[in-house]
Order: sequence, then structure tokens, then C-alpha cells
Amino acid sequence: MLTLQRFALACSLISCSAVHADIIGVKASVDYWKYSADWNQAQLSPNLDDDFALPFSLAVEHPVPFLPNAKIKHANLQAESEQSAAGVKINQLDLDYSDFILYYEILDNIVAADVGFGAKVLEGDLRSNLFSTQDVSETLAMLYAEAAVKLPFTGLSAKAEANYAKNSDNEVRDAQAEIKYNFIDAILVDVGLKAGYRILDIKLNQDSNQETQLEFKGPYLGLEAHF
Repeated sequence: MLTLQRFALACSLISCSAVHADIIGVKASVDYWKYSADWNQAQLSPNLDDDFALPFSLAVEHPVPFLPNAKIKHANLQAESEQSAAGVKINQLDLDYSDFILYYEILDNIVAADVGFGAKVLEGDLRSNLFSTQDVSETLAMLYAEAAVKLPFTGLSAKAEANYAKNSDNEVRDAQAEIKYNFIDAILVDVGLKAGYRILDIKLNQDSNQETQLEFKGPYLGLEAHF
């Protein structure tokens, strides 16, 4: 619920900043991400079943000088162990993963590049050995970068995106690379089909004697629209 409230607040802030722009561009995307998950914590290293998520993002871009563009990314990450007891999975994780980003376009042509900063919010819980639960509620300062290149007259483009977030106890690395084909390329809207690979590493140190490491990695397919 808290993440949804933050999402709504960020959307309202984006809308307020967009009112003053002469020309507004909106980018929206949704992916099907099929990932394998690894969980390492002290003596705990369960074998987790593969799972999937439906990450989405929304960005608003404008021509107002010195005012950053805004972007929101969100995914719900789940995984559970192969082992169960009385029909209940022994180890389960459920994590909401949200990025709130302000960024600048430093290149916008055949080659495009964005750099920015923001906040990464992690909320959820990790349940191990049926009864031990670790609650996660963290906000981390984040650096963000994206680079893309277009192949003129083909509708093809390639993009790489990465961010790094850290606070006193926790650290997150998130990187993805993709190829996209625009099958609709019109004046009012572009729509593209994309395929890529994403790696997400999360280190949690909520207890100085207990470090939790989570890794999610795998391919994804998605759709992106630019209005």
C-alpha cells in the first residue's frame, strides 16, 4: 500500500511539472521477465523455482531547460523454494521494487544518453524455514544512466540501462540490455517490441551479523510506446 501511495504521489508530481511544458513526451513500457532467483543468507541457500514478473515503467519528458525529466519503474518480485512441508513452501520471498528517477537527456539523436538520480524503494518480506520472517522496508539513494543507438531507416534500436543504489546498510545493482523493433512509427505514436536480458543484485544488511544476498536474472520480452 505504501508503494502505491508513493507511486500516486510521483505521478501527481510528474503531472504538475508537465503542465508548464510546451511539448510533452510520454514513454510507457511493460515487460514479461522470466528470471531465476538465488538467495544466500548465512547457512541458508535454498534452491528456488524460476518465476516471472511484469515490470512496468512510465516516463515524462519535456523541453523546459534545467528541469529534469521524470521516470517511475516498478516490479513485484516473488520466488519460493522447491522444498515444502505440509504443502507450504519452506522458503518464500515477496518484494516490491520501485524506482523514482529524475534525469536529463544529454544526447538525443541517433545516439541517445540519459543520466540522473533518484530513490529506490524496497518493501516486502523474506520467509525462511517456514517461520523466520525478515521484513524489508528500505529507501536507497540511486544513480541512473541509459544509452541507446538507432539504426536509421530500419526501426531497430539497442539500449542499455543501469542504476546503482546504496545506503548505510544495503546495496543494489540493476542492469539490462535490449534490442527493440518499432512496428508502428507514426507522428503521434511509436510502438515497439523489445527483447533483452536483465540482472538484479540486492544486498541487505539489516543485521550486522547477517547479510542477505538476492539475485534475479533472466530474459524478458516487452512492449514500449512513445507518445
